[in-house]
Amino acid sequence: MKKSFLALYCLFSSLTIPSIAEAAWQPQLAIGLWSGQETITLKLPCKSKIFFEGEEKSIMELAAGSQLSITHNGSHFLANGKNLKAEGKGLVIKAESAKVRDYYFTARQNDYRGSAKIIIKHGKLSLINLVDTEDYLKGVLPEEMPTDWPVEALKAQAVAARTYALQHRKRHEGDGFDLCTNTHCQQYLGKRSEKPAASKALETTAGEVLTYQGKLIDAFFHTDSGGMTENSEDVWGAKMPYLRAVKEKELYTKPWKTVLTAERAASLVGKKSHKDIGDLKKVELSSLKIGSSGKDRSHSGRVKQAVFVGSRGKVTISGNDLRSLFSLRSTLFDMHLSHKQLTVEGYGWGHGLGLSQWGAKKWAENGKKYNEILGHYYQHTELKKLY
Repeated sequence: MKKSFLALYCLFSSLTIPSIAEAAWQPQLAIGLWSGQETITLKLPCKSKIFFEGEEKSIMELAAGSQLSITHNGSHFLANGKNLKAEGKGLVIKAESAKVRDYYFTARQNDYRGSAKIIIKHGKLSLINLVDTEDYLKGVLPEEMPTDWPVEALKAQAVAARTYALQHRKRHEGDGFDLCTNTHCQQYLGKRSEKPAASKALETTAGEVLTYQGKLIDAFFHTDSGGMTENSEDVWGAKMPYLRAVKEKELYTKPWKTVLTAERAASLVGKKSHKDIGDLKKVELSSLKIGSSGKDRSHSGRVKQAVFVGSRGKVTISGNDLRSLFSLRSTLFDMHLSHKQLTVEGYGWGHGLGLSQWGAKKWAENGKKYNEILGHYYQHTELKKLY
């Protein structure tokens, strides 16, 4: 009888010889795909087994191409109608054989490498992807940086993304997993996001992370700095020796403009400060010059605070609050009040800490290697091969 495509795929996967990077130890991450569900349905391309979390004996076997529907009844799971007494443990769905090197499952038409884990949390089901770090990053890197960009920029982003993921493990421990799938952690869409150029950048930097005094750093990154990155204390208050303001190859990049009515601006700052300032008469903010600081601007020139003067009083609002209130791309901006309109003109996109992705692209185009790019954005750090 002719073997099905799924059966051939599983056979080939079981015979695949792992690369050196795959054979080496690497952390497994628990990625929260979604929570608060009454039912979770998975498609399983290979023969699979269900285990209670932490146990070695399987409790259910499923043929290649099976569909698995999980619901719950109190603390018990129902797997395709079969009652599984969980006793507070989660379910783990993985390959029938440990020899299968490229096992994946399908959920909501997305394929995910690694195993699936289902838990009951607050009376609802959560689906978690248990996946090796490098396989996780294959679904992250193309979401964070265009894969047609210079390879050295992709490699720098790969190291930053890997370091960030490992440093922020257990960020969602209270939810039962390590990391989420959106920009709160890192964007992750599983196999459908994978691209050869990104996978190659990951392969050539496999296991490499950034450390400071022997510890993983907070490898923050953002879209574009506008011309200069920021000191950590000027964004979130805590000073980190490796997150220092540095200038880019080009200044005043990614310009943008936002226009609000004076009435709207006064209303927003009034709600934030819990003070009615009346009609907006003036905005006190020094002019932007990248790399020039002052009482109202940080070392890079980002807005630390601005004063809004109205007919009934005045209030001081921080740059970070203004970015949120006015939906601005960054805090690197000027403001001008004229004809009952407030015009905000700025540069860059993001918080300005750590690696600037567009900046990394420009450095790579000018011949910088990925380790040099990383050294520029993360001062006094060491590039180390963790696994």
